Amino acid sequence: MLAEITSQLDHTDMTTFLFEERQGAHEGAEVRFLCPAHDDHHPSARWNPEKEVWFCHVCGAGGGRHDLALRFGLAESIEEEKEPSERHDEDTVGGDQGEGEGSIPPDSAATVQQSGCTLPQYAEAKRLPLEFLETLGVTDFTYHGKPAIRVPYFWAEGAEMAVRFRVSLEGVNRFKWRTGTKPCLYGLWRLDKAQQAGFVVLVEGESDCHTLWYHNIPALGIPGATTWRDERDAVYLDGIEKIYVIIEPDEGGTALRKRLERSPFRERLNFVSLAPHKDPSSLYLHDPEGFQDTFTAALNTAIPWKEAAKAEAQQSKDEAWEQCRTLAESPNILDRFVGDLHAGGVRGEARAAKLIFLAVTSRLLSRPISIAVKGPSSVGKSYLVEKVLSFFPPTSYYALSAMSDRALAYSEEPLSHRMLVLYEAAGLAGDFSSYLVRTLLSEGRLRYETVEKTDHGLQSRMIEREGPTGLIVTTTALSLHPENETRLFSVPVADTPEQTRNIFLALAEDADSAPPDFAPWHSLQTWLECNGAEVTIPFALALAVTIPPVAVRLRRDVGAVLNLIRAHAILHQATRERDKHGRIIATLEDYVAIRDLVADLVAEGTGTLVPASVRETVQAVAALTGTQFAEVSLARVAKALGIDKSAASRRVHAAVKAGYLENLEPKRGRPLRLKLGDPLPEEVVILPSRETVERAMANGCTVAGEKEGIPPLSPTPSGLADAIEPQEIPFHHGKVEPLPQVPQDPVSFPEPDWEV
Repeated sequence: MLAEITSQLDHTDMTTFLFEERQGAHEGAEVRFLCPAHDDHHPSARWNPEKEVWFCHVCGAGGGRHDLALRFGLAESIEEEKEPSERHDEDTVGGDQGEGEGSIPPDSAATVQQSGCTLPQYAEAKRLPLEFLETLGVTDFTYHGKPAIRVPYFWAEGAEMAVRFRVSLEGVNRFKWRTGTKPCLYGLWRLDKAQQAGFVVLVEGESDCHTLWYHNIPALGIPGATTWRDERDAVYLDGIEKIYVIIEPDEGGTALRKRLERSPFRERLNFVSLAPHKDPSSLYLHDPEGFQDTFTAALNTAIPWKEAAKAEAQQSKDEAWEQCRTLAESPNILDRFVGDLHAGGVRGEARAAKLIFLAVTSRLLSRPISIAVKGPSSVGKSYLVEKVLSFFPPTSYYALSAMSDRALAYSEEPLSHRMLVLYEAAGLAGDFSSYLVRTLLSEGRLRYETVEKTDHGLQSRMIEREGPTGLIVTTTALSLHPENETRLFSVPVADTPEQTRNIFLALAEDADSAPPDFAPWHSLQTWLECNGAEVTIPFALALAVTIPPVAVRLRRDVGAVLNLIRAHAILHQATRERDKHGRIIATLEDYVAIRDLVADLVAEGTGTLVPASVRETVQAVAALTGTQFAEVSLARVAKALGIDKSAASRRVHAAVKAGYLENLEPKRGRPLRLKLGDPLPEEVVILPSRETVERAMANGCTVAGEKEGIPPLSPTPSGLADAIEPQEIPFHHGKVEPLPQVPQDPVSFPEPDWEV
């Protein structure tokens, strides 16, 4: 028997082992032996020493030399590193961008060509004492017959938590992980030294840690720029006063910086540049004698995150302003937007496009606007949203076709001050995903506690996603989940023949025409992001006392209207004044622009106004039944409206649901038999006219600002009563009469239970 068998077996040693331990016998060029994959009493497996592969003719098991060594307990299981695109969750370990990653089959030619790496070679290449590396647990190993070094990762208490293998000194594919290893920081068992020193240096990979530790500099290694996880790693840095991070001059360094800038400890973060050198190891190799002084000087000149963020923001702001100044100073930016949208191939739908544009701009607010773009299939809802989004930088939104129930909780995509775009409401079909979206929209953040299996058993984990976030969703449904419907503005997309003609014209235009220049639009949004989004609305109180409280959902809708006003003011801030607190002062022009866009939508949402499409459909049925028909079919209604049956069906179902039409056909799936139902109500406009708001402001209903010089009014009912003349909204026998001064803007609602 072999006195000692290790993972360093070559094919000759494997053959010897099979003869001595597994009843091996020659069978031509192969060796027959007892299969390790099943309870084998008669040697049924074959080993090919030349090809270094094995196969069992009984159970079908087989593989390479390393797999066979694993089955006999002669080697450690190694997992290939994955490219970033192959990573599905945090349990899959990514490559080390800082030190060369890769993913190749273990028996491929690329692996065989690896030159290998022994511990003495590594020590010489890094100019580090062999004895020092051995104190860190680094040892020699063999990977697929080639020399490698084994680098263990330890918990703070000293137990081994992971193992990574370095199989080459140069080139790609230098690192492999032991199977089952989870991502973690390298050097946790030395964290006490960082706590004592009051600082730690974050680096990419193990070799930089080795260099810094050799010089008594506390460091933690991140095994790959994309492997940092706040929820897993940030807790280890609690209590450490200063955190230095080496930003390497490559894509990996940029990715790591972006991740750390979102971390909870960014206030303690300091960026270190070693230019022209890439990392501590290369700096040390360049000048071993002067390394300590040079590196200390680099730490002393590190730039705190706050200063770096401020300087970058100012530079970004200045550059953006140069590109967007003409656009930002336009008196009506939305009209210019519609013009460029038209040039980009979109005809009609100006109202819907403007609302989508304002909704995405509202991401800068503490409570963004959420909208549902509704319309029949093939009407162009998703196309319109895509075209509007092209006027925004990609960082402004996160677009998906659908998502799994828990994707919103586990995704690492930033959502703070960003729009979540779902191109089909069916992507929110799951109750849990719908709940997560509602929570994110209402609370401005998401806190989700779950239980996960760890090396220490089942442990709870709190997942926090920071908002605020707005939602844009497209749907063919008449209404969404009731809990979601009240949180979104419903924006209809036209199904009229006129709009169909507009689309024909857009399709017929020259395909080679120049698309709009998006650069100024993207720069405008960048400039807005750098300027802040504090807005004061001097006429907010005037709106509050002139909007009739006819429906509970107005509690949300009025807030959304105010935020649309804020978004419009933010968009036009270059032509708006600011108060003494630096806030943008919204004007009545901002209100009028929003009122023109949403007055009917707000009224429709409260049920005090029938949508134009429904009113038109009911009137068509009335015209048909008032002549030769007692009841009419869907086909006749569609013909009368000049639209297809699909679009007409959607309108008819909305009218039936509201009670304005009746379907006399009791059986589902049978052709509709339509007749008139309840009479259409008189149209009511909820949002007051500009003149009404101005009168209320003249009577003292205004929020004081630096320019007004009017003390703020009491928010109590008595304060409101003092602010408005009693005859402004007269009551007679439980009914509200239209304002005689503004007959074009009547207000009507039944049985009020409040008084002025």
